[in-house]
Amino acid sequence: MNSDVGLIAVTAAGREITHRLAAALGKRATVLDGPTAADGLRRAWHDCGAVVAVLATGAVVRVLAPLIAAGTKSDDPAVVTIDDAGRFVTPVLGGHAAGANRLARELADVLGAIAVVTTATDATALPGLDELGWPVEGDVAGVTRRLLDGEPVSICAEERWPLPAFGPGAAIHLRPPRPEDAVVVTDRTDVHGQVTLRPPSLVAGMGASRGVGADEAQALLEDALAGAGLSLGSIAAIATADIKADEAGLIELAHRLGVAFVTHPAAALEQVDVPNPSEVVRAAVGVPSVAEAAALLGIHGRMGELLVPKRASAMATVAVARHAPRGRLAIIGLGPGSPDLLTAAARKELRRAEVLVGLDQYVNQIRHLLRPGTEVVASGLGAEEERAHGAVERARAGHAVALIGSGDAGVYAMASPALEAADDSIDVVSVPGITAGLAASAVLGAPLGHDHCYLSLSDLHTPWEVIERRVRAVAEADLVLVCYNPRSATRNWQLARALLLLSEHRPPDTPIGVVRNATRPDESSSITALGAFDPTVVDMYSLVIVGSSRTRVVGGRMVTPRGYRWTT
Repeated sequence: MNSDVGLIAVTAAGREITHRLAAALGKRATVLDGPTAADGLRRAWHDCGAVVAVLATGAVVRVLAPLIAAGTKSDDPAVVTIDDAGRFVTPVLGGHAAGANRLARELADVLGAIAVVTTATDATALPGLDELGWPVEGDVAGVTRRLLDGEPVSICAEERWPLPAFGPGAAIHLRPPRPEDAVVVTDRTDVHGQVTLRPPSLVAGMGASRGVGADEAQALLEDALAGAGLSLGSIAAIATADIKADEAGLIELAHRLGVAFVTHPAAALEQVDVPNPSEVVRAAVGVPSVAEAAALLGIHGRMGELLVPKRASAMATVAVARHAPRGRLAIIGLGPGSPDLLTAAARKELRRAEVLVGLDQYVNQIRHLLRPGTEVVASGLGAEEERAHGAVERARAGHAVALIGSGDAGVYAMASPALEAADDSIDVVSVPGITAGLAASAVLGAPLGHDHCYLSLSDLHTPWEVIERRVRAVAEADLVLVCYNPRSATRNWQLARALLLLSEHRPPDTPIGVVRNATRPDESSSITALGAFDPTVVDMYSLVIVGSSRTRVVGGRMVTPRGYRWTT
């Protein structure tokens, strides 16, 4: 089964929807036209990984029912239906295993529709054991039912993996598995729980003669794993030397397994101490080891533990190494405050987290989006570095951590102190958010239509002498200025001083806009002139935008022309 999405419709409105989806999905999607809708549905069932039909759900079920009965759950594609008005996207089959729930949410985002997801774990915001992206074996339904009922569920792993929260009844134990464990996280085939999750802990290093076939390489790998009692489901990557970057058989094997294909330069491979160096290999590729060295280097270049020394077939070699789990830090921008402006990517990462770290007032904004059982670490104003460092340390300990900030977390927010503290021992995901500057600009009109500068007027971390020098530079360069942290109860003179410096280079009728609590229910805004502006109307919930010499007020809105000829 391939990964394409087959799109089927019969009405003009339905065909318009399929073409919108095809444009959004790109190469993943194929619009299937046929003599009848039934023909398109049957073709999509056999040829595609997902069936998306802009048809009545009942009609789709009637056509596909014989095919469902003839197959098995593990082979079923995802089936999703959409009404002709494009209002509701409903996963019908393969909600977890085939990814229909995820696909429904993605399509709903494209259409501005509602994803009608009815599986129990999604309805209760719990993660499905078969929806983690890891191979899973055992009584998934039974253990999931216990999680849904809030019963105690033991999750055993010998090392901590960055898993999401599984609900208040779930407890993760770092120890060897026991027969009573409900869920066991392991790459070993001699260990099982009621449910066994296969983590991506193994890297197969492979060398090959030119033209090796994928079948031979796969057979060699499977034999090596079987002999060591290791699961094929835990292979995270096929690794080799740069010189083999175009080896079709190895690339095809990685594709079959759905894992990364990683290559390493000869200089890196040569530095790895291996148990079985070979002068024959050195003569062929310039280094004494490919399979063992590549397995040990793995994906991130940090040494693993060699479990399977080099083995060979007629045209290939393989070695297998285990690599320690890497914690995960998601740095998430929540946007300016309105729930409508929180991105789908941010919502997804919030649900992916086991631990949430953030300012207490921002935590309260999104607490309802967290999965049950998520650990929340909230703190008050003025503890930015402590929050950032604490989030990094929890990620280093192997947790899945979400660190939140308002606006975009990389703009005067949490990403900078977190990334200063982080190193390459953890995985970092950054989710952008709509900044306060962009939100305020939209409220005021289009003041950022040409070159502009963001400046914080807070001298808590930057000496005022430096800030003043930057304000003078902005004034002389005739840039629109976006002022963050413009004024507070204790910092009540800096804004007035900055405006005085700007007035030395700009006329008194230069527009200046203030937006307070942009996009929130109590949002307010005003536009006035630089010469008449009263700084005392500004507080820390405000953002100030000072126009350039070319900024105008048109129809009550600030507009900075893009550099084209200005017409009135």
